[in-house]
Amino acid sequence: MPRIPPELCTRCKGYKLLCGLPRCPILDRFRVQIQAATLVRGNNVEGDSPPSILVGEHGYPRVRIHYMIPPGERGDQAAYREAPGEWSRRKEPLSRIIGLRSGMVSATIRARAQDPWRLYELEVSLAAASSRPVDSEAELARPPTPRLLFDGVSKPIGPSAPAVRVRVSSNPSIPRLVESAISDDELASRMAVELYRRGVDVYTIQRMLSLGLLGRLRRRRLVPTRWAITAVDDMVSRHLRERLRGARETSRTEVYYGEYLGNRFLIVIKPGPGSFEWIEAWHPSGVWTRGAGGLVYWRLVEDPRGRATASDGGFSAARLPVLEHLASRGVVGDVVIIREILPSYYAPVGNWHIRETVRRALEAGPVAVDPLEGELRELVSSRLTVPLRELESRSLLLGLGRRITRLTDFM
Repeated sequence: MPRIPPELCTRCKGYKLLCGLPRCPILDRFRVQIQAATLVRGNNVEGDSPPSILVGEHGYPRVRIHYMIPPGERGDQAAYREAPGEWSRRKEPLSRIIGLRSGMVSATIRARAQDPWRLYELEVSLAAASSRPVDSEAELARPPTPRLLFDGVSKPIGPSAPAVRVRVSSNPSIPRLVESAISDDELASRMAVELYRRGVDVYTIQRMLSLGLLGRLRRRRLVPTRWAITAVDDMVSRHLRERLRGARETSRTEVYYGEYLGNRFLIVIKPGPGSFEWIEAWHPSGVWTRGAGGLVYWRLVEDPRGRATASDGGFSAARLPVLEHLASRGVVGDVVIIREILPSYYAPVGNWHIRETVRRALEAGPVAVDPLEGELRELVSSRLTVPLRELESRSLLLGLGRRITRLTDFM
């Protein structure tokens, strides 16, 4: 098999299959290497689903739904297995997150994407919208295979087996606002934004979109979870951009920093009309850069109207908390987000950590305000191990050693 360039792998992250192969060889090797413990003996599992539900994309429009149950766990203990915001706040290590995910059995159900109402009748999709864990039982066709499934966008899936039946044995707790949205005959994008505006977290909205609980009643579909995650980030980001239309430009440059799970983020907000620049720098020997001879870069730019040079789920996840931050202040600005990925990020656990780490960094406040060019260069060098000259040659907006007026001049 020909060698796949690491640059392609960092863009693909195992789910776009840009190499042309039917499956990602990196993820296949990873799945074989990391074996989950056997959680149940026999073919039955009971416990509170956090709720944790994932819609696959292989074989679309006939998809596989993973309904995840931690055997014997109840209440808050079960809920913590699907709590990315809490994981981030507590700085849970990568090994702990993998352990949390491997501790749930995935009962898999086959369904047609055009028939989300079947899962609604089984209350499986209603469980996805529940505000607290739901008591669940699953009869499996065979004992679960003790293996973890990973991809580059969603959280890992624990040991799995086909389900003969899945039963939600307690009533899902559906907030009135969410219940109203489920019955509304309205565009999914409008419903997602309205839920967000009224305080529903994006993770619940992602599950609702994925399970076919949003949209025109006769046109609802199951949406693969990876697609739904990025779609909700983009829907809400478009809404926030609209809110910022006509807002004043920020009058100063602010630098923020965050680090978690072997990922470092440097966020620079500076005067400008609202362009974004996203630069990833992957170290060799990382999950997607086996065999790379040096740092592997990926760069994306988006103009103030939201027109981007490419689509990337990681960028969508990072952009959302930045726009939230700007909207809360009523200002616009040009934004540079530099993500440095260290080899210690050895397992892909989803885009949630990007969203949450950037959010924590902004909440913590700037590490520098209006730095001079020399101070900014020193700050970048002290926080990141990426060579400064490499960033200088790639960034249009950062302003290291060059003077740029507007990003739109270069698009």
